[in-house]
Amino acid sequence: MMAARTRCINLIPKVCLPQSFRSGESVSNLRFDCVSNSSKLSLKTSCGRHHRRQNLSIRSVFTGIVEEMGEVKNLGMADHGGFDLKIGARVVLEDVKLGDSIAVNGTCLTVTEFNAEEFTVGLAPETLRKTSLEELKKGSPVNLERALQPVSRMGGHVVQGHVDGTGVIESMEVEGDSLWVKVKADKGLLKYIVPKGFVAVDGTSLTVVDVFDEESCFNFMMVAYTQQKVVIPTKSIGQKVNLEVDIMGKYVERLLTSGGFSLNMAEVTRKLKV
Repeated sequence: MMAARTRCINLIPKVCLPQSFRSGESVSNLRFDCVSNSSKLSLKTSCGRHHRRQNLSIRSVFTGIVEEMGEVKNLGMADHGGFDLKIGARVVLEDVKLGDSIAVNGTCLTVTEFNAEEFTVGLAPETLRKTSLEELKKGSPVNLERALQPVSRMGGHVVQGHVDGTGVIESMEVEGDSLWVKVKADKGLLKYIVPKGFVAVDGTSLTVVDVFDEESCFNFMMVAYTQQKVVIPTKSIGQKVNLEVDIMGKYVERLLTSGGFSLNMAEVTRKLKV
């Protein structure tokens, strides 16, 4: 569907447009092409030229269903002065492109280099401070997931890849072929975690079993199949895990505390009695 011309111009960040378009050419065709796991912008100007791949990507979203476990090949300071992480993988490289988003232990990172067997992502100082990625070393396994495509199944829950903080593994106990894991979290995060609710632990979508407010902990159980597909069972008590709470809890809190939502209990009670 073609959008109205003036609306197209208003919706597109000016810095992302081709120079010729910014200089005044009219747009005769504007669409988003979904190729692999990224959305590319295709612009056709009045002169008939096509400008492709301007990397106006829709915000990446994940599901918390890990596609494969990769292996850290190298990490450390790069020649350009930043901190790079190189990971060996197979599945997530099948259709990868420069600039794609891949969740590494639940952290949304951008692919800066790749070949047939490995890819590289850059880590900002804030990423290292807020996540458990600082504990990685050569040979460490990591959970990997590509960004969700519009046609993908939503097998887990909406995971943004924006790590809220880290937790610490308090205990790991086997029951039959399942594994109980208890994680200690900051009280500021724990308030968003509820029994039977979702939480992403190292990028894995998991169902919370219980919340222990006094201990500032929550737990979950992993079946045998999940244990074989994610990195959590490979970790030890005392190690950090990345945590991302369900975004819905934050929206509700924001509405209730910002005045965006008000509930007149007296009015509600009166209507219920009618």
